Formats: sequence, C-alpha cells, structure tokens
Amino acid sequence: MPSKQPSPHTVLKTHFGYDSFLPLQEEIISHVLAGRDGLVLMPTGGGKSLCYQLPAMCLPGMALVVSPLIALMKDQVDALNANGVAARFINSSLTASEIELAQAQASRGTIKILYVAPERLAVPGFRRFLQGIDLSLIAVDEAHCISEWGHEFRPDYRNLRQLRGDFPRVPVIALTATATARVRDDIVEQLGLQRGRIFLSSFDRANLTYSVETKEGFWSKLLSLLNDHNGESTIIYCFSRRETEELAEDLKDRGLLARPYHAGLDPEVRRRTQEDFIRDRVPIIVATIAFGMGIDKPDIRLVVHHSLPKSLEGYYQETGRAGRDGLPSECVLFYSRADRAKQDYFINQLEDPQEQRNARQKLSQMVEFAEVPTCRRKSLLAYFGEETMRDSCGGCDVCLAVGDEVDATEITQKTLSAVIRTGERFGALHVARVLRGSREKRLLELGHDKLSVYGIARDYTEDQIREVIGHLQARGLLVRNEGEFATLSVSQRGKEFLTRREGLSLPRLKTGADEGRPGASTRGIGERRAATVTADDYDQELFEELRALRRDLADQQGVPPFVVFGDVSLRYMAAAFPQSLENFARAPGVGKAKLEQYGERFVAAIRGYAEPKNIADRTAEMASSTGAVAASAESRQERREGRRGDTYELTLALLSQGLSISQIAGERKLAETTIIGQMERMVSQGRELRLEHLLPEAECLQSIRDAFDLCGYEYLKPVREYLGPDFSYEEIRLTRLHLRQEEQGKTE
Repeated sequence: MPSKQPSPHTVLKTHFGYDSFLPLQEEIISHVLAGRDGLVLMPTGGGKSLCYQLPAMCLPGMALVVSPLIALMKDQVDALNANGVAARFINSSLTASEIELAQAQASRGTIKILYVAPERLAVPGFRRFLQGIDLSLIAVDEAHCISEWGHEFRPDYRNLRQLRGDFPRVPVIALTATATARVRDDIVEQLGLQRGRIFLSSFDRANLTYSVETKEGFWSKLLSLLNDHNGESTIIYCFSRRETEELAEDLKDRGLLARPYHAGLDPEVRRRTQEDFIRDRVPIIVATIAFGMGIDKPDIRLVVHHSLPKSLEGYYQETGRAGRDGLPSECVLFYSRADRAKQDYFINQLEDPQEQRNARQKLSQMVEFAEVPTCRRKSLLAYFGEETMRDSCGGCDVCLAVGDEVDATEITQKTLSAVIRTGERFGALHVARVLRGSREKRLLELGHDKLSVYGIARDYTEDQIREVIGHLQARGLLVRNEGEFATLSVSQRGKEFLTRREGLSLPRLKTGADEGRPGASTRGIGERRAATVTADDYDQELFEELRALRRDLADQQGVPPFVVFGDVSLRYMAAAFPQSLENFARAPGVGKAKLEQYGERFVAAIRGYAEPKNIADRTAEMASSTGAVAASAESRQERREGRRGDTYELTLALLSQGLSISQIAGERKLAETTIIGQMERMVSQGRELRLEHLLPEAECLQSIRDAFDLCGYEYLKPVREYLGPDFSYEEIRLTRLHLRQEEQGKTE
C-alpha cells in the first residue's frame, strides 16, 4: 500500500519551521502537487524556492532542480540538509567520484532534491542516468536565462527543451524574479508551458527603501551609510574592475573591512572573498556585477550603486540582493551624467544596430529612473507592467520628500521657455547650458547665445536645472522624446501653464542651498532613512550574542551562518526570550531538525542573558505566526502608513468641510495627487468620505461610469483615451473613487 502523501502544512512546520505560507506559495504548491506545469514570477525574498522544495518533500521520487549558479546550489543544499531534507548537487566543482556517489544515492532513492547545472543536461551519460530515476518534478530556477530577450541569457538553458521531451509527463515549474512580459512569453514557449499556469506575484519589495543621490559629496554620504549599517553585510557595485579595487582600498584606508571582487581576480581569491562575505567575516564587498548572482545570503542590509546600471532590469535584480529575509534594507544609487557617458561609450562599440538600439533604450529608461523625481517604487513596478494606485510608497527618497516644497514658478517658466526657444530639439543638458549662459562651442555655433532665454538662470547650477527638468517631466509639463538622442518638448499642459501664468511649487533641490527658491534639502541621507526603516522591538545586545553563537556553530560545521538561523529567527528570539525548548520551537525558522541540533545551545544562551536581568519569557506575548516578524508586502505597507495616520485624519477633516482638492492640497502643503491617493487609501480601508462636491456634473459622471464599465476599473489611461481630452485625469480618478465607495455601500 503506498505511503500517504504528507500535508504541506506539516512539512512547512516540521522541516522549515514556519506556521503559515507567504502570499501565493500555498496556491503554487497545490498546483504542483496536482501534477501541473507552471511559471512563477515572484520577487527575490518572496519564497520562490519553497514552491518546489516543499512539493518535492510531499511527492514520491526525486525532484530535479536546474540552477545556473554553483555557489547558490551549495548554499541551498546546505540549508536543506540543515532542515532535515536529503538534498545533493552535481556540478563542475565536484570530482568524478563525488558525482558518482551522488548519482548512486539518487538511484537508491535516498535523495529528495538534486540540483544540477544546465550544462550537465548536455552530457549523454547524465541523461541516461536520469532515465533510471523516478522523477517527481523538474524545477527550472532563474528561468529568464532561457530567453534571448532576458538580461542574462544562457545558451545552455536551451538543453531544457530536450529534457522536457525526455520526461513529458513530469510536471515542470519555472521560476524567476525578473522577467518582462516579452521574456515571460519566451519562457512559456521554450519550455512548452502553454497548458500551464502563470503565477504572477507583485514585484514590490516592500521592505526595501530606494533612493537616488547625486555624486556630489559622495564620500561623506557613503561613509554615513556605512556607519549606519556598521557590521552589516553590504555590496557596493562599481562600473569597472579598476574602480572596485580603488574604492575598496580607499575604504580600507578609512579603517573599514572591505574587499574588491571582479572577474579579473584569481579564481581562488574570488572564491575566498565570496566565502568570507557569506560567512560574515568580511562585511563590505566592492564589486562589479559579476558578484551576487551566486549569493543566497538573506541578510544583506545595504546595496549601493556607485555607478549607473545598464538597465532597470539589472538594477532591480542587483538591489534585490538586499533584504531577502524580509527585514528592512536599503538601496542607494549614486548618479552623475558622467556615468551615462561611460555606458554610451560601450553601447557605441556594439556592432549590431538592433542590439545597439535595445541597449540605448534600456539605458534611457535607467537614466529616466535616476533623473525624474517620481516614486522610485512605482517606476520599477511600471517597468515590469505592474501598476500601483498608491500615490506615495512611503519607502523612497521622492515620497519621503513630499511636503518640503518652495515656490518654483519663475524657474519653471524660464525652463519651459528655453525648451521652446531652442526648437524642442535638444536634451536637458543643452537646455541647462543655455539657461546658464554657457560658452560651449556647439551652443555658440547654433546661435543660442542670441536667444532671449540665454543666461537667464545663471544663479542655478547645471545640476539644479536638470533636477528642475526632472520635476517638470514628472508633472507632465515636459515630455522626454526617445531616439538616438533624447530631446525635450513642452506638453500641452506645459503650454497652458505658460499662457495662464500659473504658479508651481517644487521640492527643494538636492543640490545648492539658496534660500527662497528650490535649494538643498535640509534632510540628510541618514535622517531620511531613519524616517523609513524602523527596527522591530528586540534586544540588540542579546541579538549580537546570538549572532556570535550562530557564527561559532556555523564555522564548526563549515556552513554560512544563515544556514543555522536567519536574522528573522534571531530577532524573534531577542524579542520573545524563549527559555524552554517548547517555546523556542515557536520561533520562525525552527523546525524539528534545527530544534534538535541547536535548541539547547540557544536556549542556554538566552537564559544566561535573561536571568541576571530578570527578563521573563515573552513568547506568549508574541504572535505565533511568522507573519509578525516576516510580514507580507501589504502588511509592511500598512505599518508604514500607520505611522502617517495623523495626516489622513487631517485630510479627512478638511474634506468634511467641503474644501476642494486644490484647497486641501494648499492647506496641507501637499501635491493634489497625494491628497487623492490618501482618499483612495481611506476608501480601501472602509472609511466613508464626503465626495459629492468633488464630482463632475451628472451627465459627465454617467459618461465616465460608462467608460469604466467598457474599459475596466484597473487603469485610468484607457478610460481617458476613450473619453478624450475634455475629461481630466482628476475627475476620472475621483469618479472611480466615488464608484468604489458606492459599491462598498451595496455590499455592507
């Protein structure tokens, strides 16, 4: 009689130490256990690995996992073994006898999960070996590598077509954290997943704070960041090998433990550097993008880009190496125009015109992300085709700067006029130089020194004017036109601004400090970060003691510290002070195997710290579910917005007085879109708002309602395009808010 399939919830707790699944995990696991194919798009830290590891434990036979990263394989196998899961890997790092042993164990049925590199699938002997295995599941990790449209195409991944043909009845699950719609379609095509289901999680990494800084004052800003993250794992990405070595040397001269990493170093040096970083022996790695793909380290707290990445896709993946355990972490991009010039130089070396155009488009999107001051999170999500209706994410430099504004009417008029006077044929740099009165040769040849706008903004720096241009793009007054060279034009909204002589406030600029016009923000990089990233309520001293114990045990066993326990587990222990094995077992990440192996040592350490201080066991006071510590993206958003509760109440009070959106925005010194965003959030929370005085005439209201019924309620743009220019985005958005509130009233 066949053995009964274990329950996914039982395996989750027994082997992985968690009481509940993260969003989408349970649905995906049920789908796989039913023997169906699937494509999973889930952000780093969202729990992709569990989507195939747990089914492998429930199903008879062995799961085959194809992964391109040798170091990552070893870390995942170490972590699985520590959780009591029989797992092995086969790749080029093993000797022939070690590979033979692993295959023998698989043939005997003593392995549940086998990791292999894609190159292995081209070896005839290995394919014959697989024919004798009872395969329960094929998992393809980093699935974007199969697509030529992806940013990390690996030709060896095409071997998976043959594997699919060899095992047509074995379910295939493909997983990736970074894939545009085009790449997703290609993965489905290449792996024959047309009958499978696509599981699309949000790309939002809610625990990450994104910010863009100018390179002016780079060293003081960087040292401030590193001081705030003292002792925590940090990656600093640089453009070239030379830059990594110089920056690492400069950090060492300042007394910081840092090492360079790039492909030109001796392989043994690279291996040792990576190993020391994973084992918490070296906190700071200064690297090219060659570093990181093979890193499964969950507790990286800071990712810095010293140079501009080539694409938003690459940037998202590189920043995604921060905070994989779900705890607050930070991503800072230092930007200068010189970095774009470096990337442009290499793009110009590409021989294929189409490849060159693609690279230029990707770089242009990256530049726009850095230069245009719109919500960084919203920009990243939009790149992957995901729209968020939140006006403020509460976790990027742009959203945190809202409210610190000054009158910018005059510089806005000058900038728009300069774009028009130069024929709307030039980019931001040329416009800035005209306004500054530059004597640059090309400008003089064009006769732009004779224009009425020449030199009328000499009191602004070039960078300040470019920053103003970014704000005007974000507000729809200027339009960036893509091509071989990006140019600026004034939108209809911008022309109306000039003819109506409207006023405009903009956030204080990050560069410059003149009073009375947009100038340097008075909030420093550390102060802005403190407003976003707040630690959980745990005992820092005990946490450090437990970290030291974790490191000692890991060194004894030859594994990375996070294989013993992650920071989420240690923070829980340092908050709950579990002083019995029974209560210790309730900590997230403590399964049966780890309880038996580490429980007594950790409980003894916690007692030794707590008893002299008369600290009682607080486990009963802590939420038993892991969601209390490693919360979902939505609950983290709730926590962020909970800290802004007062601002919602102020908006609600003014709304109740019958004020218009513009009046409320003026009173609150906030953008009108921010006010509407707060209203949308309140309605989603079930609050009843007074909206009658904000709605258009009955006939217009009905037209907008009909348009939503036809185009759908999710996106505003299709509705606006259907209705035409006579309807503003504001009245369309407010009407949707009214309709949603109306619908809520029906269901109550």
